[in-house]
Amino acid sequence: MSNIYESAATTLGLFNSPCLTKVELRVACKGISDRDALSKPDPCGILKMQSHGQWFEVDRTEVIRSSISPVFSKVFTVDYYFEEVQRLRFELHDISSNHNGLKEADFLGAMECTLGQIVSQRKLSKALLKQGNTAGKSSITVTAEELSGNDDYVELAFSAKKLDDKDFFSKSDPFLEIFRVNDDGTASLVHRTETIMNNLSPVWKSFKVSLNTLCSGDHERELKCTVWDWDSNGKHDFIGEFQTTFKEMKAAMDGKQASSQEKLQTDLGQKIQWECINPKYQVKKKNYRNSGMVILTMCKIIKMHSFLDYIMGGCQIQFTVAIDFTASNGDPRNSCSLHYIHPYQPNEYLKALIAVGEICQDYDSDKMFPAFGFGAQIPPDFKVSHDFAVNFDEDNPECAGIQGVVEAYQNCLPKIQLYGPTNIAPIIQKVANSASEEMHTKEAMEYFILLILTDGVITDMADTREAIVHASHLPMSVIIVGIGNADFSDMQMLDGDDGILRSPKGEPVLRDIVQFVPFHHFKHASPAALAKSVLAEVPNQVVDYYNGKGIKPKCLSDFESSRAFSP
Repeated sequence: MSNIYESAATTLGLFNSPCLTKVELRVACKGISDRDALSKPDPCGILKMQSHGQWFEVDRTEVIRSSISPVFSKVFTVDYYFEEVQRLRFELHDISSNHNGLKEADFLGAMECTLGQIVSQRKLSKALLKQGNTAGKSSITVTAEELSGNDDYVELAFSAKKLDDKDFFSKSDPFLEIFRVNDDGTASLVHRTETIMNNLSPVWKSFKVSLNTLCSGDHERELKCTVWDWDSNGKHDFIGEFQTTFKEMKAAMDGKQASSQEKLQTDLGQKIQWECINPKYQVKKKNYRNSGMVILTMCKIIKMHSFLDYIMGGCQIQFTVAIDFTASNGDPRNSCSLHYIHPYQPNEYLKALIAVGEICQDYDSDKMFPAFGFGAQIPPDFKVSHDFAVNFDEDNPECAGIQGVVEAYQNCLPKIQLYGPTNIAPIIQKVANSASEEMHTKEAMEYFILLILTDGVITDMADTREAIVHASHLPMSVIIVGIGNADFSDMQMLDGDDGILRSPKGEPVLRDIVQFVPFHHFKHASPAALAKSVLAEVPNQVVDYYNGKGIKPKCLSDFESSRAFSP
Protein backbone atom coordinates (compact mmCIF):
# COMPACT_ATOMS: atom_id res chain seq x y z
CA MET A 1 0.00 0.00 0.00
CA SER A 2 3.00 2.26 0.45
CA ASN A 3 3.09 3.18 -3.23
CA ILE A 4 0.05 5.43 -2.79
CA TYR A 5 1.54 7.36 0.13
CA GLU A 6 3.28 9.81 -2.16
CA SER A 7 4.52 13.22 -1.21
CA ALA A 8 2.05 15.97 -2.01
CA ALA A 9 4.95 18.02 -3.32
CA THR A 10 4.74 16.01 -6.56
CA THR A 11 1.48 17.78 -7.37
CA LEU A 12 2.61 21.32 -6.81
CA GLY A 13 2.76 21.86 -10.56
CA LEU A 14 -0.70 20.40 -11.14
CA PHE A 15 -2.71 22.80 -9.03
CA ASN A 16 -1.96 26.42 -8.36
CA SER A 17 -3.81 26.47 -5.07
CA PRO A 18 -2.99 29.53 -2.99
CA CYS A 19 -0.94 29.06 0.14
CA LEU A 20 -3.39 28.93 3.04
CA THR A 21 -1.01 30.75 5.33
CA LYS A 22 2.58 30.93 6.44
CA VAL A 23 3.73 29.18 9.61
CA GLU A 24 6.73 29.96 11.78
CA LEU A 25 8.54 26.96 13.28
CA ARG A 26 10.81 27.29 16.31
CA VAL A 27 13.17 24.48 17.25
CA ALA A 28 14.69 23.43 20.58
CA CYS A 29 16.50 20.24 21.60
CA LYS A 30 17.29 18.49 24.87
CA GLY A 31 19.86 15.96 26.01
CA ILE A 32 22.01 15.80 22.90
CA SER A 33 24.68 13.13 23.24
CA ASP A 34 28.21 14.48 23.58
CA ARG A 35 30.47 13.95 20.58
CA ASP A 36 33.25 13.01 22.91
CA ALA A 37 33.94 13.17 26.62
CA LEU A 38 36.07 16.30 26.37
CA SER A 39 33.67 18.68 24.62
CA LYS A 40 30.03 19.45 24.17
CA PRO A 41 28.55 19.49 20.64
CA ASP A 42 28.11 22.64 18.55
CA PRO A 43 24.62 21.88 17.18
CA CYS A 44 22.99 23.25 14.07
CA GLY A 45 19.44 22.40 13.02
CA ILE A 46 18.52 21.75 9.39
CA LEU A 47 14.97 21.71 8.01
CA LYS A 48 14.33 19.52 4.98
CA MET A 49 11.14 19.04 2.98
CA GLN A 50 10.21 16.09 0.79
CA SER A 51 9.55 16.49 -2.92
CA HIS A 52 9.25 13.65 -5.45
CA GLY A 53 10.42 11.24 -2.75
CA GLN A 54 13.65 13.20 -2.18
CA TRP A 55 14.60 15.40 0.76
CA PHE A 56 15.88 18.87 0.01
CA GLU A 57 17.17 21.48 2.42
CA VAL A 58 14.86 24.43 3.11
CA ASP A 59 16.89 26.33 5.70
CA ARG A 60 19.15 25.89 8.70
CA THR A 61 19.57 27.44 12.12
CA GLU A 62 22.58 29.19 13.56
CA VAL A 63 25.30 27.11 15.24
CA ILE A 64 25.13 27.19 19.03
CA ARG A 65 28.52 26.52 20.59
CA SER A 66 28.95 23.95 23.37
CA SER A 67 25.31 23.11 24.05
CA ILE A 68 23.53 19.85 24.75
CA SER A 69 20.10 21.56 25.01
CA PRO A 70 20.07 24.30 22.35
CA VAL A 71 17.18 26.68 21.83
CA PHE A 72 17.67 28.09 18.35
CA SER A 73 16.80 31.72 17.65
CA LYS A 74 16.44 31.10 13.93
CA VAL A 75 12.77 30.82 12.92
CA PHE A 76 11.79 28.68 9.92
CA THR A 77 8.98 30.14 7.81
CA VAL A 78 7.10 27.66 5.63
CA ASP A 79 3.98 27.80 3.46
CA TYR A 80 1.15 25.73 4.90
CA TYR A 81 -1.39 23.84 2.78
CA PHE A 82 -4.14 21.97 4.61
CA GLU A 83 -4.92 19.84 1.56
CA GLU A 84 -1.40 18.42 1.25
CA VAL A 85 0.77 16.07 3.23
CA GLN A 86 3.86 18.20 3.78
CA ARG A 87 6.61 15.90 5.03
CA LEU A 88 9.34 17.55 7.09
CA ARG A 89 12.66 16.28 8.39
CA PHE A 90 14.61 18.04 11.12
CA GLU A 91 18.27 17.07 11.29
CA LEU A 92 20.75 18.02 13.99
CA HIS A 93 24.44 18.22 13.15
CA ASP A 94 27.51 18.94 15.23
CA ILE A 95 29.41 21.64 13.34
CA SER A 96 33.07 21.89 14.21
CA SER A 97 34.32 25.41 14.96
CA ASN A 98 36.73 25.24 12.03
CA HIS A 99 34.16 24.32 9.41
CA ASN A 100 30.56 25.33 8.83
CA GLY A 101 29.99 22.69 6.15
CA LEU A 102 28.18 19.43 6.84
CA LYS A 103 31.05 17.35 5.48
CA GLU A 104 32.93 17.94 8.69
CA ALA A 105 29.84 17.54 10.81
CA ASP A 106 28.81 14.72 13.06
CA PHE A 107 25.22 13.68 12.55
CA LEU A 108 23.45 13.92 15.92
CA GLY A 109 19.99 12.67 14.99
CA ALA A 110 16.83 13.41 13.02
CA MET A 111 13.07 13.55 13.39
CA GLU A 112 10.46 13.20 10.65
CA CYS A 113 6.85 14.39 10.82
CA THR A 114 4.26 16.27 8.79
CA LEU A 115 3.53 19.96 9.04
CA GLY A 116 -0.07 19.02 9.80
CA GLN A 117 1.04 17.12 12.91
CA ILE A 118 2.94 20.14 14.18
CA VAL A 119 0.19 22.73 13.63
CA SER A 120 -2.55 20.46 15.04
CA GLN A 121 -0.57 20.02 18.27
CA ARG A 122 1.05 23.50 18.25
CA LYS A 123 4.06 21.92 19.98
CA LEU A 124 5.44 18.57 18.83
CA SER A 125 8.13 16.77 20.85
CA LYS A 126 9.73 13.57 19.58
CA ALA A 127 12.91 11.59 20.14
CA LEU A 128 15.83 12.21 17.82
CA LEU A 129 16.63 9.08 15.82
CA LYS A 130 20.03 8.00 14.62
CA GLN A 131 20.20 5.13 12.14
CA GLY A 132 16.67 4.12 13.11
CA ASN A 133 17.37 4.03 16.83
CA THR A 134 16.86 6.67 19.49
CA ALA A 135 19.94 8.83 19.93
CA GLY A 136 20.30 8.37 23.69
CA LYS A 137 17.76 10.46 25.55
CA SER A 138 17.93 13.31 23.07
CA SER A 139 14.68 14.92 21.89
CA ILE A 140 13.54 17.75 19.66
CA THR A 141 10.59 20.10 20.15
CA VAL A 142 9.10 22.08 17.27
CA THR A 143 6.62 24.84 18.03
CA ALA A 144 4.31 26.25 15.36
CA GLU A 145 2.84 29.71 15.18
CA GLU A 146 0.82 31.18 12.36
CA LEU A 147 2.51 34.18 10.80
CA SER A 148 0.12 36.97 11.60
CA GLY A 149 -1.89 37.80 8.52
CA ASN A 150 -4.00 40.84 7.69
CA ASP A 151 -7.22 38.88 7.93
CA ASP A 152 -8.93 41.08 10.52
CA TYR A 153 -11.78 43.39 9.61
CA VAL A 154 -12.53 46.91 10.75
CA GLU A 155 -15.97 48.50 11.02
CA LEU A 156 -15.96 52.21 10.22
CA ALA A 157 -18.67 54.85 10.28
CA PHE A 158 -18.51 58.50 9.20
CA SER A 159 -20.69 61.55 9.42
CA ALA A 160 -20.20 65.17 8.33
CA LYS A 161 -21.37 68.64 9.28
CA LYS A 162 -21.66 72.00 7.56
CA LEU A 163 -20.71 70.73 4.11
CA ASP A 164 -20.70 73.19 1.24
CA ASP A 165 -24.01 73.52 -0.57
CA LYS A 166 -23.53 72.74 -4.27
CA ASP A 167 -27.16 72.74 -5.39
CA PHE A 168 -29.19 75.85 -6.31
CA PHE A 169 -32.66 74.72 -5.36
CA SER A 170 -31.84 72.26 -2.60
CA LYS A 171 -29.02 71.16 -0.33
CA SER A 172 -26.11 68.96 -1.42
CA ASP A 173 -26.55 65.18 -1.76
CA PRO A 174 -23.23 64.04 -0.26
CA PHE A 175 -21.40 60.72 -0.46
CA LEU A 176 -17.91 59.79 0.71
CA GLU A 177 -15.22 57.82 -1.12
CA ILE A 178 -12.16 56.29 0.60
CA PHE A 179 -9.08 55.44 -1.43
CA ARG A 180 -5.95 53.53 -0.47
CA VAL A 181 -2.78 55.13 -1.84
CA ASN A 182 -0.58 52.37 -3.29
CA ASP A 183 3.20 52.16 -3.29
CA ASP A 184 3.35 53.32 -6.92
CA GLY A 185 1.28 56.43 -6.13
CA THR A 186 -1.94 55.13 -7.68
CA ALA A 187 -5.14 55.03 -5.63
CA SER A 188 -7.51 52.08 -5.16
CA LEU A 189 -11.11 52.66 -4.15
CA VAL A 190 -11.78 50.96 -0.82
CA HIS A 191 -15.36 52.05 -0.14
CA ARG A 192 -18.07 54.37 -1.40
CA THR A 193 -20.85 55.27 1.00
CA GLU A 194 -24.47 55.62 0.10
CA THR A 195 -25.74 59.05 -0.92
CA ILE A 196 -27.66 61.06 1.67
CA MET A 197 -30.10 63.29 -0.20
CA ASN A 198 -30.58 66.97 0.57
CA ASN A 199 -28.46 67.05 3.73
CA LEU A 200 -25.37 69.11 4.64
CA SER A 201 -24.81 67.11 7.85
CA PRO A 202 -25.13 63.52 6.64
CA VAL A 203 -24.71 60.40 8.79
CA TRP A 204 -23.54 57.54 6.59
CA LYS A 205 -24.10 53.85 7.40
CA SER A 206 -21.27 51.91 8.98
CA PHE A 207 -19.39 49.46 6.78
CA LYS A 208 -16.95 46.60 7.23
CA VAL A 209 -13.72 46.21 5.31
CA SER A 210 -10.69 43.98 5.76
CA LEU A 211 -7.47 45.61 6.88
CA ASN A 212 -5.91 44.05 3.81
CA THR A 213 -8.28 45.96 1.56
CA LEU A 214 -8.18 49.16 3.58
CA CYS A 215 -4.44 49.59 3.89
CA SER A 216 -2.69 46.38 2.74
CA GLY A 217 -2.04 45.70 6.40
CA ASP A 218 0.13 48.83 6.66
CA HIS A 219 -1.47 50.98 9.35
CA GLU A 220 0.54 54.02 8.28
CA ARG A 221 -0.44 53.83 4.60
CA GLU A 222 -2.04 57.05 3.38
CA LEU A 223 -5.80 57.02 2.88
CA LYS A 224 -7.37 59.68 0.69
CA CYS A 225 -10.98 60.57 1.44
CA THR A 226 -13.16 62.60 -0.92
CA VAL A 227 -16.64 64.06 -0.42
CA TRP A 228 -18.87 64.59 -3.45
CA ASP A 229 -22.27 66.09 -4.16
CA TRP A 230 -24.18 63.48 -6.15
CA ASP A 231 -25.78 64.49 -9.44
CA SER A 232 -28.12 62.29 -11.43
CA ASN A 233 -26.16 62.91 -14.67
CA GLY A 234 -23.06 61.32 -13.12
CA LYS A 235 -21.12 64.59 -13.11
CA HIS A 236 -20.78 64.80 -9.36
CA ASP A 237 -19.58 68.05 -7.80
CA PHE A 238 -16.40 67.97 -5.74
CA ILE A 239 -16.93 69.24 -2.16
CA GLY A 240 -13.57 68.54 -0.53
CA GLU A 241 -10.98 66.02 0.58
CA PHE A 242 -8.65 65.05 3.41
CA GLN A 243 -5.87 62.54 4.11
CA THR A 244 -5.52 60.17 7.04
CA THR A 245 -4.18 56.75 8.04
CA PHE A 246 -5.71 53.81 9.80
CA LYS A 247 -3.22 54.32 12.62
CA GLU A 248 -4.62 57.82 13.07
CA MET A 249 -8.22 56.60 13.20
CA LYS A 250 -7.44 53.80 15.63
CA ALA A 251 -5.37 56.01 17.93
CA ALA A 252 -8.06 58.67 18.18
CA MET A 253 -10.78 56.15 18.90
CA ASP A 254 -8.55 54.68 21.60
CA GLY A 255 -8.40 58.12 23.18
CA LYS A 256 -4.71 58.53 22.36
CA GLN A 257 -3.10 61.53 20.75
CA ALA A 258 -3.79 60.89 17.11
CA SER A 259 -1.59 63.22 15.16
CA SER A 260 0.14 66.55 15.10
CA GLN A 261 -1.60 67.59 11.90
CA GLU A 262 -3.23 70.97 12.27
CA LYS A 263 -6.31 69.95 10.30
CA LEU A 264 -6.99 67.00 12.58
CA GLN A 265 -9.16 67.55 15.62
CA THR A 266 -10.29 65.15 18.31
CA ASP A 267 -13.51 65.39 20.22
CA LEU A 268 -13.12 64.11 23.81
CA GLY A 269 -10.97 61.26 22.56
CA GLN A 270 -14.06 59.53 21.18
CA LYS A 271 -14.55 61.13 17.78
CA ILE A 272 -12.02 62.24 15.26
CA GLN A 273 -12.78 64.88 12.64
CA TRP A 274 -11.01 66.34 9.66
CA GLU A 275 -11.44 69.56 7.81
CA CYS A 276 -12.78 68.81 4.35
CA ILE A 277 -10.63 70.96 2.02
CA ASN A 278 -11.24 72.11 -1.55
CA PRO A 279 -7.74 73.06 -2.80
CA LYS A 280 -9.12 75.45 -5.46
CA TYR A 281 -11.09 77.41 -2.86
CA GLN A 282 -8.05 77.42 -0.62
CA VAL A 283 -6.10 79.26 -3.33
CA LYS A 284 -8.87 81.55 -4.58
CA LYS A 285 -10.76 82.51 -1.41
CA LYS A 286 -8.97 84.74 1.04
CA ASN A 287 -10.91 83.80 4.17
CA TYR A 288 -11.53 80.18 3.22
CA ARG A 289 -11.37 77.78 6.16
CA ASN A 290 -12.90 74.55 4.94
CA SER A 291 -15.83 73.01 3.10
CA GLY A 292 -17.17 71.26 6.16
CA MET A 293 -16.03 68.69 8.70
CA VAL A 294 -16.00 64.91 8.33
CA ILE A 295 -16.28 62.94 11.57
CA LEU A 296 -15.25 59.34 12.30
CA THR A 297 -17.94 57.99 14.62
CA MET A 298 -16.82 54.36 14.75
CA CYS A 299 -13.58 52.42 14.35
CA LYS A 300 -13.96 48.89 15.66
CA ILE A 301 -11.64 45.93 15.06
CA ILE A 302 -13.43 42.71 14.17
CA LYS A 303 -11.23 39.72 14.85
CA MET A 304 -11.45 37.18 12.02
CA HIS A 305 -10.00 33.94 13.31
CA SER A 306 -8.17 31.73 10.82
CA PHE A 307 -8.29 27.97 10.24
CA LEU A 308 -5.03 27.58 12.13
CA ASP A 309 -6.41 29.60 15.04
CA TYR A 310 -9.08 26.94 15.48
CA ILE A 311 -6.78 23.96 14.86
CA MET A 312 -4.14 25.30 17.25
CA GLY A 313 -6.92 26.13 19.69
CA GLY A 314 -7.68 22.42 19.97
CA CYS A 315 -10.37 21.93 17.32
CA GLN A 316 -10.32 18.31 16.12
CA ILE A 317 -11.29 17.16 12.63
CA GLN A 318 -13.66 14.21 13.05
CA PHE A 319 -13.29 12.17 9.87
CA THR A 320 -16.01 9.69 8.84
CA VAL A 321 -16.06 7.58 5.68
CA ALA A 322 -19.09 6.07 3.91
CA ILE A 323 -18.63 3.45 1.18
CA ASP A 324 -21.04 2.52 -1.62
CA PHE A 325 -21.79 -1.23 -1.62
CA THR A 326 -24.50 -1.21 -4.31
CA ALA A 327 -24.63 -3.95 -6.95
CA SER A 328 -23.60 -1.58 -9.75
CA ASN A 329 -20.03 -1.83 -8.43
CA GLY A 330 -19.85 -5.42 -9.74
CA ASP A 331 -19.15 -8.68 -7.91
CA PRO A 332 -16.07 -8.08 -5.69
CA ARG A 333 -14.75 -11.53 -6.72
CA ASN A 334 -14.56 -10.37 -10.34
CA SER A 335 -11.44 -8.45 -11.36
CA CYS A 336 -13.65 -5.98 -13.27
CA SER A 337 -15.45 -4.97 -10.05
CA LEU A 338 -14.72 -1.58 -8.53
CA HIS A 339 -14.50 -3.44 -5.21
CA TYR A 340 -12.04 -6.09 -6.44
CA ILE A 341 -9.15 -6.49 -3.99
CA HIS A 342 -6.01 -6.77 -6.07
CA PRO A 343 -3.06 -8.27 -4.20
CA TYR A 344 -0.67 -5.52 -5.32
CA GLN A 345 -2.71 -2.57 -6.55
CA PRO A 346 -5.36 -0.85 -4.40
CA ASN A 347 -8.72 -0.26 -6.07
CA GLU A 348 -10.16 3.25 -6.58
CA TYR A 349 -12.12 3.10 -3.33
CA LEU A 350 -8.96 2.44 -1.35
CA LYS A 351 -6.94 5.03 -3.25
CA ALA A 352 -9.49 7.75 -2.57
CA LEU A 353 -9.95 6.70 1.07
CA ILE A 354 -6.23 6.73 1.84
CA ALA A 355 -5.46 9.91 -0.10
CA VAL A 356 -8.09 11.96 1.77
CA GLY A 357 -7.87 10.12 5.08
CA GLU A 358 -4.12 10.53 5.37
CA ILE A 359 -4.55 14.32 5.42
CA CYS A 360 -7.41 14.33 7.93
CA GLN A 361 -5.81 11.91 10.40
CA ASP A 362 -3.17 14.47 11.39
CA TYR A 363 -5.94 16.63 12.85
CA ASP A 364 -7.60 13.93 14.97
CA SER A 365 -5.80 13.09 18.21
CA ASP A 366 -7.30 9.64 18.84
CA LYS A 367 -6.98 8.50 15.20
CA MET A 368 -10.26 6.58 15.48
CA PHE A 369 -12.45 6.87 12.39
CA PRO A 370 -16.08 5.71 12.01
CA ALA A 371 -16.63 3.81 8.76
CA PHE A 372 -20.06 3.05 7.31
CA GLY A 373 -21.44 1.31 4.28
CA PHE A 374 -24.65 1.79 2.32
CA GLY A 375 -26.65 -0.07 -0.34
CA ALA A 376 -25.86 -3.65 0.79
CA GLN A 377 -27.73 -6.56 2.32
CA ILE A 378 -25.96 -7.29 5.59
CA PRO A 379 -25.91 -10.27 7.95
CA PRO A 380 -27.49 -11.85 9.81
CA ASP A 381 -30.90 -11.28 8.16
CA PHE A 382 -29.52 -9.70 4.95
CA LYS A 383 -31.82 -6.71 4.94
CA VAL A 384 -30.72 -3.66 2.96
CA SER A 385 -28.97 -1.02 5.07
CA HIS A 386 -27.87 2.49 4.13
CA ASP A 387 -25.78 3.24 7.21
CA PHE A 388 -24.25 0.03 8.61
CA ALA A 389 -20.91 -0.12 10.41
CA VAL A 390 -18.27 -1.60 8.14
CA ASN A 391 -16.79 -3.43 11.16
CA PHE A 392 -20.34 -4.68 11.99
CA ASP A 393 -20.11 -3.14 15.48
CA GLU A 394 -23.03 -0.72 15.51
CA ASP A 395 -22.18 0.45 19.03
CA ASN A 396 -18.61 1.29 18.06
CA PRO A 397 -18.17 1.81 14.30
CA GLU A 398 -14.73 3.39 14.78
CA CYS A 399 -11.62 1.86 13.23
CA ALA A 400 -8.06 2.39 14.43
CA GLY A 401 -6.43 4.70 11.92
CA ILE A 402 -6.87 4.75 8.17
CA GLN A 403 -5.26 1.32 8.03
CA GLY A 404 -8.02 0.08 10.36
CA VAL A 405 -10.66 1.41 7.95
CA VAL A 406 -8.90 -0.34 5.05
CA GLU A 407 -8.85 -3.66 6.93
CA ALA A 408 -12.50 -3.37 8.00
CA TYR A 409 -13.48 -2.65 4.39
CA GLN A 410 -11.57 -5.66 3.09
CA ASN A 411 -12.96 -7.96 5.81
CA CYS A 412 -16.54 -6.85 5.24
CA LEU A 413 -16.68 -7.45 1.46
CA PRO A 414 -17.04 -11.29 1.58
CA LYS A 415 -19.76 -11.06 4.27
CA ILE A 416 -22.25 -8.77 2.52
CA GLN A 417 -24.43 -8.91 -0.58
CA LEU A 418 -24.10 -5.86 -2.84
CA TYR A 419 -27.59 -4.54 -3.57
CA GLY A 420 -29.17 -1.06 -3.78
CA PRO A 421 -30.46 1.61 -4.19
CA THR A 422 -27.84 4.36 -3.79
CA ASN A 423 -29.19 6.39 -0.88
CA ILE A 424 -26.80 8.74 0.94
CA ALA A 425 -29.23 10.91 2.93
CA PRO A 426 -29.25 8.45 5.89
CA ILE A 427 -25.48 8.62 6.34
CA ILE A 428 -25.44 12.43 6.05
CA GLN A 429 -28.15 12.55 8.72
CA LYS A 430 -26.19 10.17 10.97
CA VAL A 431 -23.09 12.39 10.94
CA ALA A 432 -25.29 15.49 11.21
CA ASN A 433 -26.69 14.11 14.48
CA SER A 434 -23.16 14.03 15.94
CA ALA A 435 -22.39 17.49 14.56
CA SER A 436 -25.64 18.78 16.06
CA GLU A 437 -24.52 17.67 19.54
CA GLU A 438 -21.23 19.51 18.99
CA MET A 439 -23.08 22.64 17.82
CA HIS A 440 -24.94 22.89 21.12
CA THR A 441 -21.65 23.12 23.05
CA LYS A 442 -21.04 26.46 21.27
CA GLU A 443 -17.33 25.72 21.33
CA ALA A 444 -14.85 25.07 18.52
CA MET A 445 -13.84 21.56 19.57
CA GLU A 446 -15.00 19.21 16.81
CA TYR A 447 -15.61 19.77 13.10
CA PHE A 448 -16.95 16.82 11.10
CA ILE A 449 -15.85 15.78 7.60
CA LEU A 450 -17.87 13.06 5.88
CA LEU A 451 -16.20 11.38 2.91
CA ILE A 452 -18.72 9.56 0.70
CA LEU A 453 -17.32 7.19 -1.94
CA THR A 454 -19.95 6.20 -4.51
CA ASP A 455 -19.97 4.66 -7.97
CA GLY A 456 -23.12 6.26 -9.38
CA VAL A 457 -25.74 8.95 -9.27
CA ILE A 458 -27.72 8.80 -6.04
CA THR A 459 -31.37 7.77 -6.07
CA ASP A 460 -32.57 9.84 -3.09
CA MET A 461 -31.66 13.28 -4.48
CA ALA A 462 -34.56 15.10 -2.81
CA ASP A 463 -33.78 13.66 0.65
CA THR A 464 -30.08 14.31 0.12
CA ARG A 465 -30.68 17.96 -0.74
CA GLU A 466 -32.82 18.28 2.39
CA ALA A 467 -30.08 16.65 4.50
CA ILE A 468 -27.36 18.91 3.07
CA VAL A 469 -29.38 22.08 3.68
CA HIS A 470 -29.86 20.97 7.30
CA ALA A 471 -26.17 20.06 7.64
CA SER A 472 -25.08 23.47 6.32
CA HIS A 473 -26.11 24.91 9.71
CA LEU A 474 -23.80 22.47 11.52
CA PRO A 475 -20.01 22.13 11.97
CA MET A 476 -19.58 19.67 9.10
CA SER A 477 -18.51 19.36 5.48
CA VAL A 478 -19.35 16.64 2.95
CA ILE A 479 -16.90 15.37 0.35
CA ILE A 480 -18.26 13.09 -2.38
CA VAL A 481 -15.86 11.21 -4.64
CA GLY A 482 -17.36 9.52 -7.70
CA ILE A 483 -15.71 6.13 -8.29
CA GLY A 484 -15.65 4.53 -11.75
CA ASN A 485 -16.73 5.91 -15.10
CA ALA A 486 -20.44 6.62 -14.58
CA ASP A 487 -22.01 9.87 -15.74
CA PHE A 488 -21.85 12.04 -12.63
CA SER A 489 -23.27 15.22 -14.21
CA ASP A 490 -26.35 15.16 -11.95
CA MET A 491 -24.11 15.03 -8.88
CA GLN A 492 -22.61 18.43 -9.68
CA MET A 493 -25.78 20.11 -8.48
CA LEU A 494 -24.89 19.10 -4.91
CA ASP A 495 -21.70 21.13 -5.15
CA GLY A 496 -22.88 24.69 -4.71
CA ASP A 497 -20.10 26.12 -6.88
CA ASP A 498 -22.46 26.42 -9.88
CA GLY A 499 -25.33 27.95 -7.96
CA ILE A 500 -27.13 27.80 -4.64
CA LEU A 501 -28.30 24.34 -3.60
CA ARG A 502 -31.86 24.37 -2.26
CA SER A 503 -33.98 21.82 -0.46
CA PRO A 504 -37.12 20.54 -2.22
CA LYS A 505 -39.04 23.15 -0.20
CA GLY A 506 -36.85 25.93 -1.60
CA GLU A 507 -34.70 26.58 1.51
CA PRO A 508 -31.15 27.53 0.45
CA VAL A 509 -28.00 26.15 2.06
CA LEU A 510 -26.54 28.43 4.72
CA ARG A 511 -22.99 27.57 3.61
CA ASP A 512 -21.54 25.71 0.65
CA ILE A 513 -20.41 22.50 2.43
CA VAL A 514 -20.30 19.94 -0.40
CA GLN A 515 -17.38 19.21 -2.68
CA PHE A 516 -17.90 16.65 -5.47
CA VAL A 517 -15.02 15.24 -7.51
CA PRO A 518 -15.03 12.36 -10.03
CA PHE A 519 -12.08 10.06 -9.30
CA HIS A 520 -11.40 9.42 -12.99
CA HIS A 521 -10.22 13.02 -13.34
CA PHE A 522 -7.28 12.00 -11.14
CA LYS A 523 -6.72 8.47 -12.39
CA HIS A 524 -3.29 9.28 -13.78
CA ALA A 525 -2.28 11.85 -11.16
CA SER A 526 -0.83 11.13 -7.76
CA PRO A 527 -3.27 10.42 -4.88
CA ALA A 528 -2.17 13.68 -3.32
CA ALA A 529 -3.67 15.52 -6.29
CA LEU A 530 -7.10 14.11 -5.42
CA ALA A 531 -6.71 15.05 -1.74
CA LYS A 532 -5.58 18.51 -2.72
CA SER A 533 -8.64 19.06 -4.88
CA VAL A 534 -11.32 17.79 -2.48
CA LEU A 535 -9.87 19.29 0.72
CA ALA A 536 -8.90 22.73 -0.60
CA GLU A 537 -12.25 24.26 0.45
CA VAL A 538 -12.37 22.74 3.95
CA PRO A 539 -10.32 25.42 5.80
CA ASN A 540 -12.62 28.19 4.56
CA GLN A 541 -15.69 26.08 5.43
CA VAL A 542 -14.40 25.64 9.00
CA VAL A 543 -13.67 29.37 9.32
CA ASP A 544 -17.01 30.39 7.79
CA TYR A 545 -18.91 28.20 10.23
CA TYR A 546 -17.22 29.31 13.45
CA ASN A 547 -16.80 32.98 12.51
CA GLY A 548 -20.42 33.06 11.34
CA LYS A 549 -21.53 31.74 14.73
CA GLY A 550 -19.23 34.14 16.56
CA ILE A 551 -17.39 31.19 18.14
CA LYS A 552 -13.80 31.94 19.07
CA PRO A 553 -11.00 29.36 19.20
CA LYS A 554 -10.34 27.81 22.59
CA CYS A 555 -7.04 27.81 24.48
CA LEU A 556 -5.71 30.75 22.52
CA SER A 557 -4.33 32.95 25.30
CA ASP A 558 -0.68 32.34 24.43
CA PHE A 559 -1.19 32.14 20.70
CA GLU A 560 -3.53 35.14 20.64
CA SER A 561 -0.92 37.44 22.10
CA SER A 562 1.26 36.97 19.06
CA ARG A 563 -1.63 37.97 16.79
CA ALA A 564 -2.95 40.80 18.91
CA PHE A 565 -3.82 44.01 17.12
CA SER A 566 -1.13 46.63 17.47
CA PRO A 567 -1.92 50.20 16.42
